[in-house]
Amino acid sequence: MAGARRTAVLIGGLGAGAVLVASTVLAPGLASAEPAPAAVTATAVGWAAQNGGTTGGGGASKVTVRTVSELTAALDGSTAKVVEVSGNISCSGMIRVGSNKTLRGASGARLSGCGLNVRQVKNVIVENLAFNGWDDDAINIETSTNVLIDHNTFGTGYDGSVDTKRGSDFVTISWNHFDGQDKNSLVGHSDDNGSQDRGHLRVSYHHNWFDGTNQRNPRVRFGNPVHVFNNLYTNVGSYGVASTQEAGVLVEGNYFENTEDPFHRGEGSSSAGGLLARNNHFVNSGGGQQGGSVASVPYSYRLDSASQVKSIVSAGAGQS
Repeated sequence: MAGARRTAVLIGGLGAGAVLVASTVLAPGLASAEPAPAAVTATAVGWAAQNGGTTGGGGASKVTVRTVSELTAALDGSTAKVVEVSGNISCSGMIRVGSNKTLRGASGARLSGCGLNVRQVKNVIVENLAFNGWDDDAINIETSTNVLIDHNTFGTGYDGSVDTKRGSDFVTISWNHFDGQDKNSLVGHSDDNGSQDRGHLRVSYHHNWFDGTNQRNPRVRFGNPVHVFNNLYTNVGSYGVASTQEAGVLVEGNYFENTEDPFHRGEGSSSAGGLLARNNHFVNSGGGQQGGSVASVPYSYRLDSASQVKSIVSAGAGQS
């Protein structure tokens, strides 16, 4: 589903060394409208646009795959490739994704039963795929940099829909429809992994639809700042966003509907991280919990009005 044009708000770069205290609110300035990125021409916004940007396979010729063996072979190695999935591929386990790859779904393309392992690589785009029934994670991002996960649809499976862990960095998760998964999306997998994770795990979540996903939307350890903006939360059972274990999370311009606990600090045995919330919209939802400090977001971005996010994201998120 293509996203429509919309009026947006521009927040300028704030400087990487600054710190935002939870009570701080910055006044945004007006900016011109821009179209939502098309599902098959993903453009990185946020952290994946930093560190030289994320282009995946770039302008490489497209390779079409229809079987799990073709998919596995096409994603191997670090040569730049654009790999397009056609039809429904039934599979199991985790398929490795090499560096400099764009993995794209043709209309209606689906991975059923397996997930993608984005491990020890850089410059990867995954777009316009549907995932269901995965037996580990749908997408595991581990010890990797510059990763963009855009315009995908996630049903339910064994573990996380998209988990970012073990020092990964410069990741954007955007325009995805997360539909019904319980433990949905982690940033940082363990309270004991600070030596690897501190200074990394910088992730942007924007224009995603968290649709009946029970918890971890996301749950964050150590990443600071993790930026959660212009997402739609509907009928979220346990909680939306949790900031824990030295993390700093900016929760901004989101739309929360029928979500009793939209965001809080600490979770389970994990200590409270910093969380700054501003300009969010609440319908039949709680007010959330914030406090502590959050590092500044160093990039510029356009912010939709929170009251318009439901119509924008429900029309534009997920596989086309």
